[in-house]
Amino acid sequence: MSTSKEQIFSSTEKDIEKPELGIKTTRYFVTFMLFLGMANAYVMRTNMSVAIVAMVNHTAITDGHEELVDDECPDRELPSIDNGQDGDFVWNSKLQGFILSSFFYGYVITQIPFGILAKKYGALRFLGWGMLINSVFAFLVPVAAREGGVWGLCIVRFIQGLGEGPIVPCTHALLAKWIPPNERSRMGAAVYAGAQFGTIISMPLSGLLAEYGFDGGWPSIFYVFGVVGTIWSIAFLIMVFEDPSSHPRIDEREKKYINDSLWGADVVKSPPIPFKAIIKSLPFYAILFAHMGHNYGYETLMTELPTYMKQVLRFSLKSNGLLSALPYLAMWLFSMFISVIADWMITSKRFTHTSTRKIINSIGQYGPGLALIAASYTGCDRALTLAILTIGVGLNGGIYSGFKINHLDLTPRFAGFLMAITNCSANLAGLLAPIAAGSLINNKPTMGQWQIVFFIAAFVYIICGTFYNLFGSGERQWWDNPENDAAKESLSNGNGAAANSPRLSHNSAAVAAITANESRQ
Repeated sequence: MSTSKEQIFSSTEKDIEKPELGIKTTRYFVTFMLFLGMANAYVMRTNMSVAIVAMVNHTAITDGHEELVDDECPDRELPSIDNGQDGDFVWNSKLQGFILSSFFYGYVITQIPFGILAKKYGALRFLGWGMLINSVFAFLVPVAAREGGVWGLCIVRFIQGLGEGPIVPCTHALLAKWIPPNERSRMGAAVYAGAQFGTIISMPLSGLLAEYGFDGGWPSIFYVFGVVGTIWSIAFLIMVFEDPSSHPRIDEREKKYINDSLWGADVVKSPPIPFKAIIKSLPFYAILFAHMGHNYGYETLMTELPTYMKQVLRFSLKSNGLLSALPYLAMWLFSMFISVIADWMITSKRFTHTSTRKIINSIGQYGPGLALIAASYTGCDRALTLAILTIGVGLNGGIYSGFKINHLDLTPRFAGFLMAITNCSANLAGLLAPIAAGSLINNKPTMGQWQIVFFIAAFVYIICGTFYNLFGSGERQWWDNPENDAAKESLSNGNGAAANSPRLSHNSAAVAAITANESRQ
């Protein structure tokens, strides 16, 4: 009877003694700080979309022209949307698009460089200092807008994007060093759920500050969140450490538990990034395509479906702060719930890491795909469309315990670098969603054209989710530790001496023995 490599890794986790509940759990504090960091990052990312409404002089740019809408659905005699007092800036939709996108250009181009640098020099300082730059430059947004106009504002937002670039790859790298395998689902989901939490906090609070804040209202958005981000960045740099081994105050039993769970008895090494092995890895491509498909579909759900409701159903989600926050709230709550289920599936030994990731990820990608298809058949029913939007985005929360945390399963050592590659590619794919929708609608926002937009996004969701199910894996890959791989090769050639190497962990030695036995057969 053969034994799989994943079973060996799972079985040896039983031998690792978990710290008693009374022991101070430093890793929970690290998780909480990363959660706050992710929330801060998304606050900085989304607050401009609210602020710009108060900054722009809508009366001047409208000039009597009505916004293009479809007439297939009857006018529900909805109350008019109060845009508040007009701002000082006469920026048309095109200029507003430049301003809103400038942040993301800075964010995307730094993903891979910071992934490589974090692997070489450590992730903590890049994350902390990057977010500090992001927060400090928030104070300059009002000055840049008033003194530098569109281009001054775009430059400041671009630099903010550069500062936020390390947030995802460096967060992933720190999770890989701090979180044991059987806690990855709920801890990873807790951290990345900060994105939804930050959005939920940012949208209504930014609206209140824009209306009642100081210095003209909208500038207070950037001052307040700039202060919050600065405080978090300084606290993070002082109170959080790169890994358990470098933490001066962590309980020794917790440190041993974390290190043994991640590395076994092996010495924690930092070998060079195995670029060739990663390029040839199908499980890596499974995560890559799942991530790209998710971003394309998510951008359609969160950006284009509200536009559809406004243009076709004549209902604006932005006119009701509670309704606009519902999809984010649903995703946050569901991601927390499903992460506990995912960790239970793994710790109960009823499911392998591979099957758990695939099942949970299927919920996170097939669910929204089916929701998009359903939304295209709801006709003029606004309530039903909103319900489907909320359910679809809510189910999307499964991806955090699916492909998104799967980087850590494949390679704890290079998880940050892998996340940098997939997140950069996924953000570029996400930019295609509004481009594709705009080309298909082309000043004709009919139900038929919008149905094509939704079907394309659903197709991308389902195809990428299926590719992940076919080629994804929850096993730690051989290229995560080249030294252990060399020892495995030595064993498979009949040289048993490597099995006695003190640098081999008990997991790696067991895998090597199985591989050698298989080669003899």
